[in-house]
Amino acid sequence: MTFKSALTTSVSLLTVLSFAAPTFAQTDLAALYEAAKTEGQLTVIALPHSWCNYGGVIEGFKAAYPGITVNELNPDAGSADELEAVRANKGNTGPQAPDVLDIGLAFGPQAKDEGLLQAYKVSTWDEIPDDAKDADGFWYGDYYGVLAFGINKDIITGDNPASWADLNKDEFANSVALAGDPRTANNAIMSVFAAGLSTGAAQDAAAQAGLDYFKALNDKGNFVPVDAEAAAIAQGTTPIAINWDYNLLAARDNLNGNPPIEVVVPSDGVVAGVYVQAISAFAPHPNAAKLWMEYLYSDEGQLGWLAGYCHPIRFNALAEAGKLPADLMAKLPAAENYAKAVFPSIEEQNANKATITGGWDSTVGASVQ
Repeated sequence: MTFKSALTTSVSLLTVLSFAAPTFAQTDLAALYEAAKTEGQLTVIALPHSWCNYGGVIEGFKAAYPGITVNELNPDAGSADELEAVRANKGNTGPQAPDVLDIGLAFGPQAKDEGLLQAYKVSTWDEIPDDAKDADGFWYGDYYGVLAFGINKDIITGDNPASWADLNKDEFANSVALAGDPRTANNAIMSVFAAGLSTGAAQDAAAQAGLDYFKALNDKGNFVPVDAEAAAIAQGTTPIAINWDYNLLAARDNLNGNPPIEVVVPSDGVVAGVYVQAISAFAPHPNAAKLWMEYLYSDEGQLGWLAGYCHPIRFNALAEAGKLPADLMAKLPAAENYAKAVFPSIEEQNANKATITGGWDSTVGASVQ
């Protein structure tokens, strides 16, 4: 079954996926760790600590493998920025060259075709769904979520917007923002696609419909061209933020009621997005990069993401093995909120990405800062 399957179970969105029987690679983790310690460093990029609990995941990796320094580059970079960092540092073995990437699904094949990635299959490779990984191991799904609205209730004191159409209402003037630049950031690109899908457009026409939607939202004065990160939401600059559910839920928890944040999965245009991991073809620390991947796809790494409200890609295998902590599951939104979720294929995402990144300036004309 594919990511487009109907999502109706009460356990997880991924319970509808089937997995091959596990046949783990025999990775010698002890030898890999020794080689990584010799390198002494891992350089990551675009990993905000509040995104999918990456702060906790990074600390978990350090605790599991002492002696490896984690060098963190540009935590607010988008997927396109990550690829550009690889291109710009092909011959650089210094601290500005990323070893590993966390990018939107549509960026994986592009990076492979451009020769920016190297192949590596983690020990738990067989528990990653086939339609969420490159068969040769150049990139592989790590987690996913759905696009939602995060609402500052100190500012939006009335009814919450329940649908994309609601965002056009007069009471939401100067309120609606994207978390990222739709010319470079995967979550913003997917948000434009979701808005287009909510209009009734077919998937192959949703990108242009989404651009038209945001043009109307901008012309009306409801769109705020500011990157809707947690600080902007809290300050009231972007009272309604469109972002992945896991980011908004983490912001809600971190703000701890100051201000109160409510998270709404819209009734229409529910779009799920898979992110993928990859190792740079020019990684200065290739063994540390491989060790990082082994950690991320271990039980501990996968549950680290779950603690940040992200559905890890090995969710099914963990569920079948009885390894999902009840306290973590209780914090996730109800599965019925996701029943209408659409998982665009890689081909659909590539086509939509090209339309949105190429047409945002000419159609919407708002530069997100």
